[in-house]
Amino acid sequence: MNAYAFLHRSGFRELLRRLYKIEVDGAVRIPATGPAILVANHESIWDPFILGVATPREIHYMAKSELFRSRPLAAVLRSLNAFPVERGGGDRTAMSEAAALLERGELVGIFPQGTSKPERQVGWHRGAARLALVTGAPLVPVRLSGTRPLPWRTRIRIVVGEPLTVAPARPTVAAARDLTERVEQAVRAA
Repeated sequence: MNAYAFLHRSGFRELLRRLYKIEVDGAVRIPATGPAILVANHESIWDPFILGVATPREIHYMAKSELFRSRPLAAVLRSLNAFPVERGGGDRTAMSEAAALLERGELVGIFPQGTSKPERQVGWHRGAARLALVTGAPLVPVRLSGTRPLPWRTRIRIVVGEPLTVAPARPTVAAARDLTERVEQAVRAA
């Protein structure tokens, strides 16, 4: 059993829900089975844990490769269903791993802003859109609010928007850019 499954079985999601008064709207829009890409805004390093409250399904996350430089931390992150991505360079290894997960019917979580630091966010990366175009997996927009600043007590809201159906297509820069704009607008509107 990995750490993600252990946290689920030990009631960690419910603990977070109570501790931070997490309200989830639209959770039924996350497919109960089959591949999907959860695309969420990124306010805090705690966002992957908070996003996990929205669904009982395990979520597999792309995480910046710098976090995997330390072997002990890399082992913990892998156990929490995270895998490394070199941001901003179209990391083929990470994209292949994400595509394989989706082919197996898994749920992949991506934060296209690339960082939780507002001063470093310069626009949304196109990786989630490219992945959806290659695999045909739906993009599920998720808006997180109130996750900054954790760990202090706060009220958190998770709003899941209508999934965007994506037909498999060639992931050109133009197609990925257009789809990224659509999902970014959907996240903001959620």
